[in-house]
Amino acid sequence: MSRIGRKPIVVPSGVTVQAEANLVTVKGPKGILSIPLPHGIRLEKQDGTYLAQMENEDHVALRGLVRAEVANAVEGVSKGFEKHLDIVGIGYRAEVSGKSVVLALGYSHPVDFPIPEGISVSVEKQTHLIIKGVSARLVGQTAARIRGLRPPDPYKNKGVRYTGERLKKKVGKAAAGATKA
Repeated sequence: MSRIGRKPIVVPSGVTVQAEANLVTVKGPKGILSIPLPHGIRLEKQDGTYLAQMENEDHVALRGLVRAEVANAVEGVSKGFEKHLDIVGIGYRAEVSGKSVVLALGYSHPVDFPIPEGISVSVEKQTHLIIKGVSARLVGQTAARIRGLRPPDPYKNKGVRYTGERLKKKVGKAAAGATKA
């Protein structure tokens, strides 16, 4: 059984946490995040840290979830989150235009991806995307949706991938038609 819910949440200076009956609001230098609290879970302040408490043992999983979400919110409003994506392939590239990212991914048309509110996307060298934001969930979801537009091909490894992602390359047909009897 995981014990994440038992760990205290350390709040750095410059970040304030307001815990109400069913909502936790985290404010920091990078922004504000609100996290809904499920029924049966509350956040208590103890010695400058916060602890997720539960009413009974039925809420063990929710306690760990709430603790992780609040800890991510505290880190997000203080440092922020970012994901890096690489675009690999001949003619594959990206550019930011207004509130969307235009991607050339080998289709017959450019793919227009709208940037969600609270996310900033920057392009380096036309083949490297940096996705930044305060919410870890929104940054990861945006990166996954962009990657899903053209996932890496298992034979040539072309497509959109996370920077540093290790891919298994499949071996194609060995000399197709060379072994006819």
